[in-house]
Amino acid sequence: MGVEIERKFLIDETKLPALRNGYIIKQGYIQTVDHTTVRIRIRDKEAFLTIKGKSQGATRLEFEYPIPLSDAQEMLTNLCHASLVEKTRYLVEYEGHTWEVDIFEGSNQGLTLAEIELESEAEDFSLPEWVSEEVTEDVRYFNANLVEEPYTSW
Repeated sequence: MGVEIERKFLIDETKLPALRNGYIIKQGYIQTVDHTTVRIRIRDKEAFLTIKGKSQGATRLEFEYPIPLSDAQEMLTNLCHASLVEKTRYLVEYEGHTWEVDIFEGSNQGLTLAEIELESEAEDFSLPEWVSEEVTEDVRYFNANLVEEPYTSW
């Protein structure tokens, strides 16, 4: 069983170090009837199908599978509702952890978030100086919700 423990933060871009080697992500969501999330993601030239369970704090079930790129493109076009989430992701190492910094584009232009994946909810970690506010439990920042209520509409 896959488990994701992830915390999410807003960042102060003026304090962010130089970002290098980003990769482009386009993702969409297939509508479900409960709190399950089904995501189709293209990362550069790779594609993935991800199924996530309901969040409980910073923890939820997560299962991810590689799929053919052509299938992902077809699913994004024909099965995903609303708009796509488009962003460039950068990996930033800080005191033994890898932070994922996402700079959003399109209908979420202006939003920049940082995420950190942990081994347990109780795991200690240091916050970089560029982290400003935790938004882990603010559902507006869930990527699946950003397709329905984009950041530029807030």
